[in-house]
Amino acid sequence: MVTPDPSRSSLKQGLPPGTLVHIGERRDEPVTISVITYDEQHYDERCAVAPESLPDLPDGRYTTWINVNGLHETGLVKAVGDRAGLHPLTEEDIVNTRQRPKLEEYDDYLYIVTRMLRYEEGAVRSEQVSLILGPSFVISFQERAGDVFDPIRERLRLGKGRIRKEGADYLTYTLLDAVVDGYFLVLEEFGDAIEGIEEEVLASADAETLQAIYAAKRELIELRRSVWPLREVVGALERGESPLIQKAMRVYLRDVYDHTFQVAETVETYRDTVAGVLDLYLSEQSRRMSEVMKVLTVIATIFIPLTFIAGVYGMNFRHMPELDHPWAYPAALVGMATVAIAMLIWFWRKRWI
Repeated sequence: MVTPDPSRSSLKQGLPPGTLVHIGERRDEPVTISVITYDEQHYDERCAVAPESLPDLPDGRYTTWINVNGLHETGLVKAVGDRAGLHPLTEEDIVNTRQRPKLEEYDDYLYIVTRMLRYEEGAVRSEQVSLILGPSFVISFQERAGDVFDPIRERLRLGKGRIRKEGADYLTYTLLDAVVDGYFLVLEEFGDAIEGIEEEVLASADAETLQAIYAAKRELIELRRSVWPLREVVGALERGESPLIQKAMRVYLRDVYDHTFQVAETVETYRDTVAGVLDLYLSEQSRRMSEVMKVLTVIATIFIPLTFIAGVYGMNFRHMPELDHPWAYPAALVGMATVAIAMLIWFWRKRWI
């Protein structure tokens, strides 16, 4: 019996719109919810919160940040979404981790999909992050625990900067900025990996090197799929006229847009670099093959006159006077050796070897 793959979108076939089906990697770890409420004078943080214990949304007194780690328990995700008044189609998209980065505007909230990247064990790991921006709250949905938001939590705890003085739109900006800053860290690691592959190509390229090159190309495709749509999302947030985003926030969003543009340019540069490394690998393999063929050709060329001499004196004719000479055999060997040495000297002067 074949077990259905939970990551396949075909599991939703025939189901009505708004049906929550988790599409993505199944994880054994439990879904956890954390809640942070704050303003300039107040800060409260709770972990392992049950859906029924969530604060009323929106709560105009404080800014609320609800973070959900894990999407495989669709019932819990729906409970959080219903608490915030999310549309069923939004809840459906949240549990589908194959979403393209996008921005959807509803009457009382904005739905933002982005991808968080990390470089782990020599490979780029991608994770979908969904952000809900409401009048005084932000809800973030992640596939698993662990993210790039710890510096933001620390700033909230210590009251550093202006984050505690601003509202939910500023918190959304900081979350997006943290995601994009994580791209730079990934690109730094990726750049070092490309340099290592390039050095390996020049030193001793083999089949594993070729696999590493193609793996880098696949990861760059994943990076490009994450970065280019995010540019459109941030650009739409900056140019949009949603009442949930103050005009003063647009300059910060413009800064995030500039960062996404830099990341996109770096990704394109790395794509050209990897293509160049692949060409270098193929050229190096061709050069090495040419070196081998040159050596084999030299050896074959040297043996052509030797084979001729051996063939002449290997004929079974009776009247060959050299065959009866006592020094015929040593003379033939010396002659063949002389021819071989003379040809080697000639090849060396021609710089063929």
